[in-house]
Amino acid sequence: MTRIKLIVAAAAALFASGAMAADLPMGVQARKSDAGPVVLADAKGMTLYTFDMDKTPGKSVCNADNKCSTYWPPLAASADAKAMGDWTVVTRDDGSKQWAYKGKPLYTFVADKKAGDTSGNDKGPTPDQKIWHCALP
Repeated sequence: MTRIKLIVAAAAALFASGAMAADLPMGVQARKSDAGPVVLADAKGMTLYTFDMDKTPGKSVCNADNKCSTYWPPLAASADAKAMGDWTVVTRDDGSKQWAYKGKPLYTFVADKKAGDTSGNDKGPTPDQKIWHCALP
């Protein structure tokens, strides 16, 4: 019975990631993370994250002036990128463009070293402040 549950769960994950493929911006993918769940990732397979401090939909507060974007680089969008479904384009404070999913700007984490790493999940300035999270499809 457990084997059947695992097969059904794996098939559902594959279907979900395949069904989403047409709805993702170029280079973005849904992939299995090192922690197990399917997460959103960039073209290199690096996990994407959301930031709880981004409280206004379509606005990033993680910028160069506060050094946040040094550690959490934004998922860049081209200057001519267009919104598609749950995916929108944020204009950052410096004028560059960034992808957002369901209103939440997306970032990578510099401490992730290989595709599928999720070392930024539940990170925060203190252990009890978990303000960074894997972006889930």
